[in-house]
Amino acid sequence: MTQDSLKRRPASGDEGFTLIELIVATFVLMIVSGAVLKGVMDMSALHNTVMNRTDVHSGVRNATQLLSQEVGQAGRISLPAAVTLTVATVVGGTSATVSSATDMFVGEQLLLDTGTNSETVTITAIAGNVLTTSAMESAHAVGVPIAVTGGFAAGVVPTSTANGSTAARLKIFGDINGNGSMVYVEYWCDIANGRLYRNSMPFTAGAKPAYAIDMVLIDNILANPGGTPCFTYQTQSAGGVDYVTDVAITLTVRTQNRDANTNDFQTESKALLNVSPRNVFNVWQLAGLGNTNRVQPTPASVTALLP
Repeated sequence: MTQDSLKRRPASGDEGFTLIELIVATFVLMIVSGAVLKGVMDMSALHNTVMNRTDVHSGVRNATQLLSQEVGQAGRISLPAAVTLTVATVVGGTSATVSSATDMFVGEQLLLDTGTNSETVTITAIAGNVLTTSAMESAHAVGVPIAVTGGFAAGVVPTSTANGSTAARLKIFGDINGNGSMVYVEYWCDIANGRLYRNSMPFTAGAKPAYAIDMVLIDNILANPGGTPCFTYQTQSAGGVDYVTDVAITLTVRTQNRDANTNDFQTESKALLNVSPRNVFNVWQLAGLGNTNRVQPTPASVTALLP
């Protein structure tokens, strides 16, 4: 064997990588893949954080918007349909037969007729479509319109009323939905179980429905920072009657899931400091001017729903 035959032949271009080259390439690939995977996981965690925050923000925003709208409507009085007189009345008469007595109640003040012949009478009894009223000062013909005006003094039930509103329970009534049907609505800020409930019923309901899961507006509510109550009330008086003219609403909510980065719940507080029940505010101003014939009393059916 000659010396030339022992010489190593040069490597050809298709002999592949050496083991060292393969190890280095695999190591580099692992580093790049790990960096990409870390970026994907960070983006996923950020997405979950944003979604958690978005969900809790949407929930508390929707709830406060509904509260603001309904408090603003509280105290509105209405009839479900147009009502007319079906039997003529006389001066000094105390009976009025109407086309419909639906949603009328004892103590309600009605506006009979229009123009210079209009007057306000108070219902003292109801039997079918026949109303017993305070004495009429004018005669009224068949077909004249009958309307309700003004608003409920206790559209937002004052805290001074027996079984009235509290720091955790907001009680309102009237034509809340603006559709001619009067309802009683109760909001309950149940901190112990982390829920905000909305319980709505016709104002003539014989009993208050028990609180149920389908009445929950928000899950995971918390006690407000500094012990601030869910509901606070600004009250004004006129003629010895309390009127709630502003309601402050404060809600603190936590996210449904823990944050992936901090492993803690995110929280958000939202406050509406001056929500005015405009109908109550209007009749408070009228009462302050001595115009009490537009201040409607609380129906007995609503008083029965307060406890």
